[in-house]
Amino acid sequence: MKRFLNVLVLVSIFLMVSSAAFASGSAENGTVLADVLERGRLIVGTEAQYAPYEFRDLDNNIVGCDIFIAEQIADELGVDLEIVDMAFDGIIPAIQSGQVDIGIAAFTSTPEREEVVDFSDVYEASQQYLIVAAGNEDVYTTPESLAGLKVGAQRGSIQSGLVRDVIPEAELFELAKYPELAIEVQNGNIAGFVVEAAVGESMVSSSDGKLAVANITFGDQLATIGKQAVVQKNNPDFLAEVNKVIDRIVADGSYKKAYDEAVALQQELGF
Repeated sequence: MKRFLNVLVLVSIFLMVSSAAFASGSAENGTVLADVLERGRLIVGTEAQYAPYEFRDLDNNIVGCDIFIAEQIADELGVDLEIVDMAFDGIIPAIQSGQVDIGIAAFTSTPEREEVVDFSDVYEASQQYLIVAAGNEDVYTTPESLAGLKVGAQRGSIQSGLVRDVIPEAELFELAKYPELAIEVQNGNIAGFVVEAAVGESMVSSSDGKLAVANITFGDQLATIGKQAVVQKNNPDFLAEVNKVIDRIVADGSYKKAYDEAVALQQELGF
């Protein structure tokens, strides 16, 4: 395994805004793979509060099955790995600016995102849950039952769009991190929040009985959402390397093994 560096970074508004000119030139020239190989290090953007995909262990290392993907890509390229922990909605701007080479944080493609970044092959598909206060599992069972109520999602996430599209009569309530949304549910400030199954199950299991999965279905077309890595546009050589790794670890079962190990670790850590 290549040398693994964990870096905690706060992404400023200044960096995100001032990056546009740099992003345009870099994307046109398709330089990401060459830059990675020249520096000898792959820089990955993620948001490390999303177990089992990316989270911190007792030694403050960023771990999880998404991090396994990053490690495999770095190994394939023969470079070191640097993980940059940032707000989820700052990852795509960081990719555009060239601050990070790739985003691996359970991303899902949307037409809006596809305008500014390119997506890898899908490495996992997940169901979506509505997490509510324990006792409300059979209260919020239809979109209509949530009309006029606040329903949470992580800011900048695919789940925000799901709330808008599938529960249009609810009021979308966004925060930066899921633990914050869980607190809002427990305090009775919002009816629930939408999250993918694995993350939702882990939050319920670590809530001391305060949270539960609502008995609601979002519809066949939205019941499962694929996860993909994101890279700067117009870098087909780099994207090809990423897809080669993703296709291999999905086919040989090593991603599923990493997923199972990440779930076991989060349960051991109690979240």
